[in-house]
Amino acid sequence: MGVMIHAALNSNHCLSSYFNKPLMNAVTYKGNDKLLFGIILGVLAFWLFAQTTLNINVVMAKELRMDTALMNIAVSITSLFSGILIVVAGGLADRVGRLKIIRIGFVCSIVGSLLVAFTPAGSMAALVLIAGRIFQGLSGACIMPASLALLKAYWEGESRQRAISLWSMGSWGGSGFCALFGGLMAQNIGWRYIFFGSALISVIGMWMIKDTPESRAPHSSDKKKLDVAGIITFMFVMIALQVLVSQGSRFGWTSPVSLILAAAIMVFGVGFFRIEKHRQAPLIDFRLFKNSTYSGATISNFMLNGVVGMLIVTLMLLQLGAGLSAQTAGLLTLGYAVAIVAFIRVGEKLLRRFGPRKPMIWGCLIVGISVLLLLPTNLMTGTYKVLAVISYTLFGIGLAFYATPSTDAALSNLPEEQAGAGSGIYKMASSLGAALGVAISSGIFVGLSAVDAPSSILDKVIRFEGRQDNIAIRNAAIIALLFNLAMVIVAIIAIMKTIPRQKEK
Repeated sequence: MGVMIHAALNSNHCLSSYFNKPLMNAVTYKGNDKLLFGIILGVLAFWLFAQTTLNINVVMAKELRMDTALMNIAVSITSLFSGILIVVAGGLADRVGRLKIIRIGFVCSIVGSLLVAFTPAGSMAALVLIAGRIFQGLSGACIMPASLALLKAYWEGESRQRAISLWSMGSWGGSGFCALFGGLMAQNIGWRYIFFGSALISVIGMWMIKDTPESRAPHSSDKKKLDVAGIITFMFVMIALQVLVSQGSRFGWTSPVSLILAAAIMVFGVGFFRIEKHRQAPLIDFRLFKNSTYSGATISNFMLNGVVGMLIVTLMLLQLGAGLSAQTAGLLTLGYAVAIVAFIRVGEKLLRRFGPRKPMIWGCLIVGISVLLLLPTNLMTGTYKVLAVISYTLFGIGLAFYATPSTDAALSNLPEEQAGAGSGIYKMASSLGAALGVAISSGIFVGLSAVDAPSSILDKVIRFEGRQDNIAIRNAAIIALLFNLAMVIVAIIAIMKTIPRQKEK
């Protein structure tokens, strides 16, 4: 018994020492590639592995015997919870330690990935799967803002821009490869092994960052009260909004349930803004948005991440409307994945020469062209697949041009004491943009797909080639894609209004 107690005490001591690394040498410490690639593995666990559900959701729903609407909630709820709690995690990282929050994120990733991997088919599927997806969202909330704050604290100048580019390869590049990776894994090995792999890379990431000295914001204090009221009201707003946009067509937009959800969004939304105005340490510090450059980077980041909804729409269209497998549909996105990784350093070079404004606008314009190429769903499958390959490649190039300039613009305009919280808001824009973009796009697509083809509107003005039994699905895709195009336009306007011009170098 004494040996067991001694072993347990040693185990607790090791766990405590792992999560409470000393602050020694933090002032003079310079970031290295071991630390950088360790945190990139954590970013990949969210953007590459967790986001594979954008493509494999049809396969998962079939195997788990889940309703499509519930599966769509499971797909988007990870980004939703990441977005809701990312600012809280960023603020905590400033106060209690950025490495500590990253380690918590890795643990959440392991737990969430294993829950998804072991999800049983049948009546318990939705409960276990959604719980796992929530843990994956918590992981992203912890790792992304804390790791961005580390990039600001432990890297400077051109080395920071390089670190941001590589970090962006993990986030934007991971999202680029997720559909292809998910499709190949689901078709050849099994979708569950995606999430076993996610747990494994999280373990490796934890090991790679273990010797890094702790980093906190200057003058940080653990005694600041957590904004519980702000967190709760914000959570109610976002969950009600998520349920409304994803299930509104199912409930009926004028049904009592939809009206109650809309009222809850309004009431809790107003309550949230009133609470935040009077908080010393608010969940979202609106004073940060007084800086126009930071505001423009954050707003455009929200909108451009929302355009990821075009992926789930077109991948579902190709699988449900054209009968393609998840693997075949995922292979079409190869150009997206390759382009974003190949061109991300180009975005870095454009930033150095032109400043952030021009590359951000160019990136958005290229993304807009990629959405336009996907609009003609009236074409035959073979022609549409060619357009999809070109479109996805341009999508990757556009995001690559945008990513580093936008992230650098946001980080460079943050005071050091608010690096974690400000990075949290910036990445909240990414997660909530992706969550709402996917939820609204898939909600439009699923809702309008249920409309009988003879009663649709677009088929009266557009001649649809080939099969006529899937016209409702093709119509629904057009409307959902137009929504994504509108988000690109808003992003461009935000950049033009807020990001200052800079002379070429």
